[in-house]
Amino acid sequence: MTSTHGRGNIELLSATLAKAKSEDRAALVAYLPAGFPTVDGGIEAVKAVIAGGADVVEIGLPHSDPVLDGPVIQTADDIALRGGVKIADVIRTVREAHEATGAPVLVMTYWNPIDRYGVERFTSELAAAGGAGCILPDLPVQESALWREHAEKHGLATVFVVAPSSKDARLATITAAGSGFVYAASLMGVTGTRESVGNQAADLVRRTRATSDLPVCVGLGVSNALQAKEVAGFADGVIVGSAFVKLLLDAPDLPSGLDAVRALAGELAEGVRRS
Repeated sequence: MTSTHGRGNIELLSATLAKAKSEDRAALVAYLPAGFPTVDGGIEAVKAVIAGGADVVEIGLPHSDPVLDGPVIQTADDIALRGGVKIADVIRTVREAHEATGAPVLVMTYWNPIDRYGVERFTSELAAAGGAGCILPDLPVQESALWREHAEKHGLATVFVVAPSSKDARLATITAAGSGFVYAASLMGVTGTRESVGNQAADLVRRTRATSDLPVCVGLGVSNALQAKEVAGFADGVIVGSAFVKLLLDAPDLPSGLDAVRALAGELAEGVRRS
């Protein structure tokens, strides 16, 4: 399932989301940071969530000043950064996870690390590793032309984040520039688990769909099968991050952490089936 000629796997991502739709369910998208609890442990965690039932995985590139991430993911990022995680480790995580599972694997990252690393270098290495694309929560669409040119050349998706505060005209601009899917942040604020995901998210998905045929995946706040089922009722994909990371943080050792994330992925995979 590796990519040919350094082409990324945007087609695999699109096919995976289309397959979920054809099965009358939402796709389950799992988020895990690279290098947490270690680089090798992080790769095993990705394999575990896919074994449990995740369709797509986002690998977080740990950052010292994350604007979108709540305390759980920040804690994991701190552990990864103290462990000395590098961009090469993020790329390796993508490569090994994709080779082992055949699943589409994206990187979620703030813009600054890519800018420093070099856009052409990053996109070519990510594509060669079999990556499906990038989620770029803080890259303004109007400043994204250079990134998109290189991502397109290498067969990588460019996933932008929309929020309930986004006006309709702005949504149209964002979705026109994006590819793969649209990441709909269910509410204002940072990642973390919440009691209710609810109406704001459904409204945002409806408004986003009015501007684009891209699948819309909802993240921020989904942590259990009941919430996954609620979101699957109106979205193409359900994104879960903090709940997986918390299980790994709370586990007494890696094997029990892997069992826990595999089990949660299984419960969520049941939840996203609409029947």
